[in-house]
Amino acid sequence: MRRVRAVLAAAALTAVVATTGGCVGGGPEPAAAAAPIVVAGGGTTGVYYSYGDRLAGELAERLGVGASVAETAGSVENLGLVATGEALLGFTAADAAADAVAGRAPFDGPLPIRSVARLYDDLVHVVVPAASDVTELGDLRGRRVSLGAVGSGTEVIARRLLAAAGVAEGELLLDPLGIDASIAALREGRLDAFFWSGGLPTPGVAELAAAVPIRLVELRPVIDEVSRAHGGVYRQAVVPAGAYGLAEPVVTMAVPNFLVTSAEADEAVIAEVTGILFDRRAAIAEGVAAAAQLNGRRAIYTGPVELHPGALRHYRERKP
Repeated sequence: MRRVRAVLAAAALTAVVATTGGCVGGGPEPAAAAAPIVVAGGGTTGVYYSYGDRLAGELAERLGVGASVAETAGSVENLGLVATGEALLGFTAADAAADAVAGRAPFDGPLPIRSVARLYDDLVHVVVPAASDVTELGDLRGRRVSLGAVGSGTEVIARRLLAAAGVAEGELLLDPLGIDASIAALREGRLDAFFWSGGLPTPGVAELAAAVPIRLVELRPVIDEVSRAHGGVYRQAVVPAGAYGLAEPVVTMAVPNFLVTSAEADEAVIAEVTGILFDRRAAIAEGVAAAAQLNGRRAIYTGPVELHPGALRHYRERKP
């Protein structure tokens, strides 16, 4: 623990020196408190944000440093923040992470990221009002639709689903909104449908369903094609009856979520972070149901993203 605090303090001092030219008024370099930890989350009503907020609280308490969650557009932005060191940790969907390490669009080149753990699976939501006549993706033609925030994992998934369904983006009236704005727009009648990829239940969607009856569009017809086209990272899943007030179960698509860090992150720090992630799993899950899915045996399966050496050290020392 002392080693971890020393590393974080050194990082803070480096930042101070960089911004002061190495000294202040010709005097000695200023002392630095431990650098605060930033966890790149997502929209404030999504699971990434709530998970990140709980995790940041646990890290702050146990490492004795400042820690906070950042509101972001989601996976793609989070990967960029982690790669540049603006965030120590970030949440991402596996498909976006695979594109990042391979340097595929929307990324300009491979990003130096490593995984900490496989966390839980996202379920894709295509949300419409309960009274809507939209029953399949093709019915979205001519409708007001949000594919998710620009730079989000939801946007990546939405585009892949529409392509598999033979729906061109030009056939939709697009409004690129994040989860918070999408929920508000559907509630107010300014959207006919929105895409979202998140844990079950997603707090904001549950709140929407409590205020306005909703349905989820079934994705069974396109799941196999999307999975084949993108390396098998996707699988079929079911949103059970009762979730969001649904009368019947809905077949949808699932994608794993990872917690990632930079390849340059300190090994001791990441080993400590990984330990806290597991040791405080139950406490985090009290406020974030998806956190209960964290499993020591499955957590290491983050291909094609390599495990960070610090995370690997944790798993070797604490074999489940």
